[in-house]
Amino acid sequence: MQTFSLERFFNPEKIALVGASENPSKIGYSVLKNLLGAGFEGEIYPVNPKAEYIQDLKVYNSIGELPENLDLAVLTVPKDAVIPAFKELGEIKTRSAVIITAGFKEVGKDGYYLENELIQLSRDFDIPFLGPNCLGMINTSAKMDVTFTTGTPPRGNIAFFSQSGALCQAILDWALGENMGFSKFVSLGNKAILNEAHMLQDMGSDQETDVILGYIENVTNGREFLEYAQSMSKKKPVIMIKSGTSTAGAQAASSHTGAIAGSDQAYQAAFEKCGIFRVHDISSLFTLAQAFSTQPLPQGPNLAIVTNSGGPGIMTADACEGSSLNITRLSEETIAQLQKFLPSFASLHNPVDIIGDADAKRYKKTLQVVAKDHNVNALMVILTPTGTLIEQMEECARDIIEVSKNVNVPIFTCFLGKKSVVTAQEMLRDANIPCYNFPDPAIFSLDAMYKYTHWKNRPLETPETFTVDTQKANSVIEKAKERQTGNNAVEIVEFQAQEILQAYGLPTPETYLACRSSEAAVLADKIGYPVVLKIASPDISHKSDVNGVKVNLNSAEEVKRAFTEITSRTITLKPKAQIRGCLVQKMVPKDVKEVIVGYKRDEQFGPLLMFGLGGIYVEVLKDIAFRLAPVSRSETKEMIRGIKSYMLLKGVRGEKEVNMEQLEEIILKLSQFSMDYPQISEAEFNPVLINDEQAWVSDVRMLLE
Repeated sequence: MQTFSLERFFNPEKIALVGASENPSKIGYSVLKNLLGAGFEGEIYPVNPKAEYIQDLKVYNSIGELPENLDLAVLTVPKDAVIPAFKELGEIKTRSAVIITAGFKEVGKDGYYLENELIQLSRDFDIPFLGPNCLGMINTSAKMDVTFTTGTPPRGNIAFFSQSGALCQAILDWALGENMGFSKFVSLGNKAILNEAHMLQDMGSDQETDVILGYIENVTNGREFLEYAQSMSKKKPVIMIKSGTSTAGAQAASSHTGAIAGSDQAYQAAFEKCGIFRVHDISSLFTLAQAFSTQPLPQGPNLAIVTNSGGPGIMTADACEGSSLNITRLSEETIAQLQKFLPSFASLHNPVDIIGDADAKRYKKTLQVVAKDHNVNALMVILTPTGTLIEQMEECARDIIEVSKNVNVPIFTCFLGKKSVVTAQEMLRDANIPCYNFPDPAIFSLDAMYKYTHWKNRPLETPETFTVDTQKANSVIEKAKERQTGNNAVEIVEFQAQEILQAYGLPTPETYLACRSSEAAVLADKIGYPVVLKIASPDISHKSDVNGVKVNLNSAEEVKRAFTEITSRTITLKPKAQIRGCLVQKMVPKDVKEVIVGYKRDEQFGPLLMFGLGGIYVEVLKDIAFRLAPVSRSETKEMIRGIKSYMLLKGVRGEKEVNMEQLEEIILKLSQFSMDYPQISEAEFNPVLINDEQAWVSDVRMLLE
């Protein structure tokens, strides 16, 4: 990704509006009106070939009349005029641009070529630009609004970028209704030059921004996006919506991993890898934005709940189930202090129920005590309009605001009801204390904030590397390339991939290739019984298609008979297949668990690793964990723990825990292989058999692009 300094782009002193208009129905009129309405204090140069003045500003009839070294040019001219205008702006050394005009790659082939011409001009003149086909952008600290939407949001500490202009308009309108402030607001449009990674880079270092929000439909360069996102998310929270989660249209794949690992899993894994919070609706986006932008981060998982009604307190505690939060035990000192003024029938243990007849004074005293308990990392205040409180809502809100100024833990509130609590809710929100109608969004926000604390404090790990016999691995790859015709992918099946497993030091059952039945019997005697026989053919990836596996063979005669049966059946069913013989493999012990480890190379983010239990767990239940390579040891542990059936690996009903360290090492080595050989688009170890002592990669398949 080409990097740019966007200082002048977001903080210009001289702006040209190419396509400014006197007609209120034109975009050029709206952009100028918004810029003036925002109170921009720099110089504005409207460009229009026919007008003298527009909105009381002197008009320039051509770009050639403009001064050199403009900081920003905003283009709203017709599509066919964009290229000539951009060339003229380049000749007067314009530093950056916003191209609002539509009609480029979003409309088809002709627009695609036109946009490519624009990209080349940008490179020739070194002019980074936003768009085309965008709504524009806003920087409230610079009093700059070069959008054609209605209304500029108030100044705030939340930055937002979006690929959808229509969504930008809707969110701006909603923000104006909620009086929600923004630092920056950017419509990316077609992302011809400036994209989401540039926005992360700028907003991450922007002192006016504390929270970054984004809506994306795709990512321009996945690996660069990961790099910037991981760096910036350590500084401030990044919250995103990613649309287009459907798996329809996914290409057919040869492995379980390839069939299951879709684009949405890759995006989810990317967000997890770089610490981005992914939400699936606009309501959740701004629920988290409100929380992160107003309250300090909880330094631990311990939550205290204060309520005047037992039911909502229990509901809040229930909402914590499955989250990272913990309904903490209050200290004896806190309980003793509460006993001094709460009624004898109040609940002094968390949740603290101060009973339905509580007034504002009782709430305030309780909050002052509970908020200072050293076991409490966050405080949730629930209020139902009962008894005397109906007349004391505003007083109670003022008391909560006062208490919040003297404590270091985040305070979230839930005022249940509508008519009687609306003024108090507005008071709390105006004081930067989140207030919700129901407990669930508050717990959702607190959970995200604590997870972010954990992410922010987590050191970045360097993935482990293992010694590899690259000569042996390269030899297998080169032999596979010789079988390629044109652009067709080639499978590297088990008998060929065995050398790659050996090159990476992966544990396998003792295995040999036998070309004749007598040779198979000799090798079986050498290995020791029982053994397994498997068909060895570069043209057969799924051995079950030809019933090409025989297990639990206990004598030389059984081995010879099985060899003949397998090869004869394969010749009948697959007459064109090359048959190299059979693999003779040591049969592993019976008391093993079966897992699957694999990856598919995502075109944006690279290798997407998959892990799960074998059989129905992966095929039917889809109990799978995904991570993007390369993975660290910690990520590998999280991946294994991430499946619902993890406890089966830990051991249940007297069973022993599987050899986790060796399982982790298998995943780490596959991760390294996926980065070492980008030409391998898919690889799968299926099954990996494992017990408490050892793991064995029992079968392997790879796909060479």
